[in-house]
Amino acid sequence: MNAPGHRQERLQDQIRTEVAEIITLELKDPRIGFVTVTRVELSRDFHAARVWVSVLGEETAQRGTIEGLTSAAGYLRHEIGHRLRLRRAPELTFALDHGIQDALKVESLLEKINRES
Repeated sequence: MNAPGHRQERLQDQIRTEVAEIITLELKDPRIGFVTVTRVELSRDFHAARVWVSVLGEETAQRGTIEGLTSAAGYLRHEIGHRLRLRRAPELTFALDHGIQDALKVESLLEKINRES
């Protein structure tokens, strides 16, 4: 897989910023918890985008947040197209990014090791 081009990288970053802003300021779905948009992966043809999110809370809260974001995907897609002036906005899918949680677990384990030493 080749590295993404400059336009693709720029658009991924713009989509990440806009989606994060819309989620924070406009979405009122009670299922959506505290969300951080960590990255966006745009397909080569720009027709699909996977939005990676980190969600604070237990697994049920994370699942509920993904369900809420999935149900708002059409609205988010419309807003992205309008705000970024895209002829065709990409289809959005959402996925949980466990990177932050994994980093916190590693940090906790390292602290435990240091205390025991």
